Amino acid sequence: MKVFIAGIDGYLGWALAQYMTHQGHDVAGVDLLLRRQWVAEVNSDSAIPIYSHGERVHAFQQHFNKPLDFRVGDLCDYDFVTKVLDDFRPDAIVHLGQMPSAPYSMIDQKHSVWTQVNNIVSNLNLLWAMREVVPDAHLVKLGTMGEYGQPNIDIPEGFFEVEFRGRKDYLPFPRQAGSWYHQSKVHDSHNTHFACKIWGLRATDIMQGVVFGTQFPGLGNDPRLRTRLDFDQCFGTAINRFCVQAVVNHPLTLFGAGTMRRGFLPLRDAMRCLTLAVENPAQKGEYRVFNQFAEAYSISELAYMTQEVGAELGLNVAVKHYDNPRTELEEHYYNPDRENLLKIGYTPSQDVKSEMRLMIEDLLAHKDHIQKYAHVLVPDIRWDGTRRKSAEIAPKT
Repeated sequence: MKVFIAGIDGYLGWALAQYMTHQGHDVAGVDLLLRRQWVAEVNSDSAIPIYSHGERVHAFQQHFNKPLDFRVGDLCDYDFVTKVLDDFRPDAIVHLGQMPSAPYSMIDQKHSVWTQVNNIVSNLNLLWAMREVVPDAHLVKLGTMGEYGQPNIDIPEGFFEVEFRGRKDYLPFPRQAGSWYHQSKVHDSHNTHFACKIWGLRATDIMQGVVFGTQFPGLGNDPRLRTRLDFDQCFGTAINRFCVQAVVNHPLTLFGAGTMRRGFLPLRDAMRCLTLAVENPAQKGEYRVFNQFAEAYSISELAYMTQEVGAELGLNVAVKHYDNPRTELEEHYYNPDRENLLKIGYTPSQDVKSEMRLMIEDLLAHKDHIQKYAHVLVPDIRWDGTRRKSAEIAPKT
């Protein structure tokens, strides 16, 4: 299949380009390289140093013995979007090309507005360009489990049956986003659903859990092919941050009581899931939703797993509780479905600790580099609009 990746330079995008090429697909993509700028803006860097756009493309060609059509451009530029889709004529479009950080969107008015404009406009441009140029292509759009919020009932995959005043209907499950970023993704889901209904497009909306890890199938030994791994408060996700903190002997930053639950999956599983979604497309006019995660854990469970794995590797890993900079429920019900990916062949990874061990072993080689950015490990972006470091607190019992 011909697969077009929007956001090909990112954590998921660069890994997916290699994985899908390794699986025999013809891949192309675009990126404005903004992730590099955003991370620099918050005074951080990738824990695993990454190479320039040109060096990456050259390494890809050497490794796979074929060129990579990787164009630098803005998805908010509609003429650019239609041009690249017309040139490549993809069978599938994987949309990873948005600003993916809740904390970044909560910094201030400027960042919240930019997040909404960038994310919503880029997705709308892709939808219109599909209609105009490749109406039979299948859109695999990256959403987030965070769109659902923290409802006190089970979380289905996108839709559920509702009975109200004696009547029944099958309706979209309510979204209760927890940040301006998550709100932008809710808008994307609604817009994509609407486009499928009125234009007959086909789309799979991936409600993805938190991805972690450094390894994926098909990764060679060339350091130019490694994907990035962020650990700052904006772009570093929970397990990635914990493993980086373990490597540099920084206490794991456990927010509040650490009882918040989320769905998680290793990077290698994310590659498999996205590929399965591409290879098993939605029908014409169909908008479907996949909840994409391997298992659900509380943040405290993950912190103490990291501590245990660190100890096995000779690291002295402390865990400290900090006040939670976010506005969210600490004690909440969490039971999401994940049937759709299982039906098309996904087998979830079960051993989180093994993946943590691989991560820490990879990261130890970059300990000195990470140490230069240790100042970013305690967050100061708060949901109440202030900027102050989270304070250490006594753990709740």
